Amino acid sequence: MTLALCMIVKNEEMTLARCLKSVEGVFDEIVVADTGSADATKAVAARFTPYVYDFLWQDDFSAARNFSFSKARADYLMWLDADDVLKEADRAALLALKQTLDGGTDAYSLRYDAAQDEYGNPTLWFYRERIVRRACGFLWRGAVHETLCVFGKTKTLPIAVTHLRGEHKERGRNLRIYLRGLLAGKTPRGRDAFYFARELRDNGLPALAADAYLYFLHGEGWAEDKICACLNLAAIYRAQGNAERQKKVLLHSFAFGVPRPAACCALGQLYLEQGDPRQAIFWFKLAVDEGERTDGCGFVCPDHSGYIPCMWLCVCYDRLGQYERAAYWNERAGACKPQDKNYLQNRLYLAEKTGRKPRA
Repeated sequence: MTLALCMIVKNEEMTLARCLKSVEGVFDEIVVADTGSADATKAVAARFTPYVYDFLWQDDFSAARNFSFSKARADYLMWLDADDVLKEADRAALLALKQTLDGGTDAYSLRYDAAQDEYGNPTLWFYRERIVRRACGFLWRGAVHETLCVFGKTKTLPIAVTHLRGEHKERGRNLRIYLRGLLAGKTPRGRDAFYFARELRDNGLPALAADAYLYFLHGEGWAEDKICACLNLAAIYRAQGNAERQKKVLLHSFAFGVPRPAACCALGQLYLEQGDPRQAIFWFKLAVDEGERTDGCGFVCPDHSGYIPCMWLCVCYDRLGQYERAAYWNERAGACKPQDKNYLQNRLYLAEKTGRKPRA
C-alpha cells in the first residue's frame, strides 16, 4: 500500500529542505500546502515534489491540514512539520512499517521527541496520531493546537519523529487566534482552555495565564492536561514568590493520577529552598522511584526521574555533610549525562570531601 506525506508550511525556507531530505525515499507522494510564504519556501518544496499548493490562511490550522490531506491520493497519510526530521534509525523503521501496511490498521501513533538536551538526549516526548488510513476520512479539529480525531483499530509504535527547534516566527499568532475567537463569543473549553492558558503564559502574561489555568482546572479536560496545568501554574506561583500556592497546586496534581516526577522535583526544590533538605530528599527520591510513564499516555520528561532528582539529591546530602551519599547520587546523575559539566565538577569536589579519587 502507498504512503503520502502531508505538510502545511509558511516561511520555512531554512528548515524545509532538512525535513524533506531526512525522509527521502520513504513516501510515494509528498503534498505541501503553503499558507502564504513570503520567502523561498515553495521553491524549496518544488525540489522534492510537484504537489505544492497554495492555501489561503484562515486563522485555522485544522482547515489547512485538512486541505493538505484532501490533496493526497495514497492509501495512508502521514504528517510532519517543517522543523521535524526523521533520524536514520527511525527512517529505517518507518520504511519497515510501510512494507506491512495492509489496510487492517486505521491509525498509528508515533513518538514525538519534542525537545532535546545539548547531547541529543530527548528531554520531552509524547505520542501523537501520525499516520492514518485515507479511506477513513479522519479530520483535524481545533483552530490552534489542532488534533487529529481518529477511531477504529489503532496502534502505538516507538518510531520517533524528532523536533528540531528553530527560529520562532510570528510571536503571538496563536494567542491572537484565541482572542479573535473570544471576541466572536467562543469561550475556550476543555483542551482549548488548557492551550489558551499556555499561550497567555508563553506570551508574557503570567497573571492572566494563572486565572486561565484555574478556569481550566475547574472544568472538563484530559487528566494529563490537568497535571501539566498544575505544573505550569506552580511555575507561575514560584516566579511570583508565592511558595504556599505553589505547594498547594503541586499537591493538587496528585488528584489526577499518580505523582509525576516533575511535580515531585518541584516540591523537593521548594523544600530545599526553604532550608529543609530532609523533606526535599523525600520528594526527590520519590521522583526517582516513581519513574516516568512509558505507556504512551501523557508527556514524558526523562530528566525528571533521572538526572534532575539525582543531581538535587547530591546537593541535599552535601548540605547535610553526608558526602558519601552525595557522591553516590552524583554518580547516578552522571550515568544519565556522562559529559555534564556539573557532574564532572561535583566529582572533583566530592573526591576531596571523601578522600577518594574519582574513578576514570
